Amino acid sequence: MATPLVPPMALASVYTFADVDGLDRAYGATPPDFTYCRDGHPNARFLSDALTKWHGGAWGQVFPSGMAAIGAVLLPLVKAGSRVIASDQLYGKTTHLLVGELSRFGVTTTRVDTNHLPAVKAALAAAPEPAVLLVETVSNPLCRVADVPALADLVHATGAKLVVDNTFASPVLCKPLAFGADVVMESLTKIIGGHGDTMLGFLSGSDPDLGARVTATASTWGYHAAPFDCWLTARGLDTLDLRVKAAAANSVRAADWLVGKPGVLQVVFPTRPDHPDHALARRILPAGPGHVFAVELAGGRDGVNRFLRAAGADLPFAPSLGHANSTISYPDAASHRNMPVAEKLAMGITPGLIRISIGSEPFEQLAAALGKGLNGI
Repeated sequence: MATPLVPPMALASVYTFADVDGLDRAYGATPPDFTYCRDGHPNARFLSDALTKWHGGAWGQVFPSGMAAIGAVLLPLVKAGSRVIASDQLYGKTTHLLVGELSRFGVTTTRVDTNHLPAVKAALAAAPEPAVLLVETVSNPLCRVADVPALADLVHATGAKLVVDNTFASPVLCKPLAFGADVVMESLTKIIGGHGDTMLGFLSGSDPDLGARVTATASTWGYHAAPFDCWLTARGLDTLDLRVKAAAANSVRAADWLVGKPGVLQVVFPTRPDHPDHALARRILPAGPGHVFAVELAGGRDGVNRFLRAAGADLPFAPSLGHANSTISYPDAASHRNMPVAEKLAMGITPGLIRISIGSEPFEQLAAALGKGLNGI
């Protein structure tokens, strides 16, 4: 029988069986056969298997968003009285989940500068029940780089788990499990999806028992990834290596091109020697820190508006990222919108800061768009 070259889309919400014995066999299989779409379907399995293999994980699962994936791994690991140690440079919605939501269930969060290892060690020691340390490989939006191997050593000495959000790096540039992380999370909405048309999240880990707990949590809480989004995202995996490397190369050129331009106060990217994690990035991310960096423009919010209006459709302004071409975001009013002003300023999120997600378009096209924006300032 002929086999389709591309995995077909399976849109069925439920599967049928000849009898009860057949259903029992489906539930008892390893891995379980498909019964109900909420518990798994062929497109989710194909995608998760491919990404799990890429990361070298013992298990993997796809979720309807990156935030759903974070929730799905935290729920089995924490309980009332647990403490989460979290980087003080996390994506704004992740911080809200930890501080604003889990606190309602008696879970406390200590936010710490995870680039200062003595502070991390002290926070872990002070926690009555440290359950999780949560960091980003490359932080959003200031591109701080996590020393994953050193953090893993500190965390495992306490019996806690290290969860690493690897969204900006992707498995092309970093495999946190190989550095000792217990779980890696990625928002597939971003460069892994890469075409601005899907929303998914992914988890992979080294402990099969935790994987089983995550799977049970996902079923109970309804963290179901839609077949069509899984199919679209899997379609892009064959070009992921090419897209990531092309965007990363463009990012280095764009960051260097912007330095010293009129209207540019600073460029924040680990490839730059003035970035605080320049040396660390070369060790943890030898192929480059990715395709996202921050730029502080003169004139604050008004300067940003002038830049965006001048660049126009050549450099679209969007609250998130994940397109094949470059886009601009404004952390102060998007990714970190609900964070107190003092906290944003402490992180380095000023009214003049923009976040650029660099794509794989020709560099000359990108430079022209950036030039148009700067001319508007």
